Amino acid sequence: MRHNLPGLGLAALALLSACASGPPQKTAQDLALERYQTYAGAPLPYFTWLGRYDSWEPLGKDHLVVFTTAFDAYLLKVWAPCDMRFVVNAIGLTSTSSTVYARLDSVIAGRQRCPIDEIRRIDYRRMKAEMRQTPNSAAPSAGAQSPPPAAPPPPQ
Repeated sequence: MRHNLPGLGLAALALLSACASGPPQKTAQDLALERYQTYAGAPLPYFTWLGRYDSWEPLGKDHLVVFTTAFDAYLLKVWAPCDMRFVVNAIGLTSTSSTVYARLDSVIAGRQRCPIDEIRRIDYRRMKAEMRQTPNSAAPSAGAQSPPPAAPPPPQ
């Protein structure tokens, strides 16, 4: 009697991988993107850029936030096949007459030229103010819900 051990091994491996997979967990970039989207305004056709930015942060595959000053932030969405998740060193922005236009200018990430699909201004001052009021909102845990409000004390 001959056993098919390689076939049995592949079946066991498939079963184990099916059991290990569950709902995808949100990454820190996914959570940050959700937070910025909460404070992002309507899409803009352009923003003024004077040739430098204070900082930037990748927010998943096709989004990043660029801070042109300490409190002026813009959420940028780029076209595929660009992937902002792994850009760690530096980015550049193309511009036309000190203005960055959606669907005309690009984010330069290494050797990739990523056309900007959408620009949205972030109300960063409001975001920071609300984060100071509720310190736990800066790092929400996945699936966590706020506790129910406390019942008022009984009358005396």
